[in-house]
Amino acid sequence: MRGTSVPAAPPRPGGLDGFNRAPQGSAEADLLACCASRRWATRIAAHRPYPDLDALLAAADEASYDLSGNDLAEALADESSPGLHDSAPQSAHTALRAAHAAYESSFGHAFVICLDGFSPTEHLNQVLSGIRLRMNNDPDEERSIAADELRRLARARLAHLVADHPEHLMANQPESDTPGPAHRVL
Repeated sequence: MRGTSVPAAPPRPGGLDGFNRAPQGSAEADLLACCASRRWATRIAAHRPYPDLDALLAAADEASYDLSGNDLAEALADESSPGLHDSAPQSAHTALRAAHAAYESSFGHAFVICLDGFSPTEHLNQVLSGIRLRMNNDPDEERSIAADELRRLARARLAHLVADHPEHLMANQPESDTPGPAHRVL
C-alpha cells in the first residue's frame, strides 16, 4: 500500500559488541564470509561473547587448526584467486590468469595467500612469486601451506569484520568495492 511503511529492523551495533550480540544465524553468515567452513563458523559463533579482539582471534586460530580435510576443502572451494584491478596492463592479467590456472590444475583449488604486510604495489609480485614457489610443493605440503594462508586470511577478515564496520556485519551483502582484507583485487 502506498503511504504505509514497514518498520525497519533496528540496526545491529557494529564492532565486537555487535558481533557478540548478533543472532546465531547472522553471526555464522558473517563468519562464513571470513572462512567458508561451516564447522569453523558454527564453532566461533557458538562460543560468543568474546571479551576482546585477541580472544576472538585466538578462538578463530584454534578453530582453523582443528579443520578436518573436508572442512578445509569446503573453505578452499569458496575462495577465489586474487585478481587484478581493471586498470592493470593486459599482459599482467594474462600472466596472472595463466599462473592461477596452472596452480588450480595442479592442486584442485584456488591459490590463497595473505598479503598483510605488503604494500599494494607489491601484491602482484607476491602472488606470482608465491604461485611459482608453491607449484613445486607436493599436494600434502601445499594443502598445509594453503590451510595456514587461509587461517591468516580469516584472521584479517575477522578483524576487519569486528573493527566497528557495521556495514560488514550484514550477512549476505555483496562485497564492498573498498579495499579491505577480503578484497580480492590487486
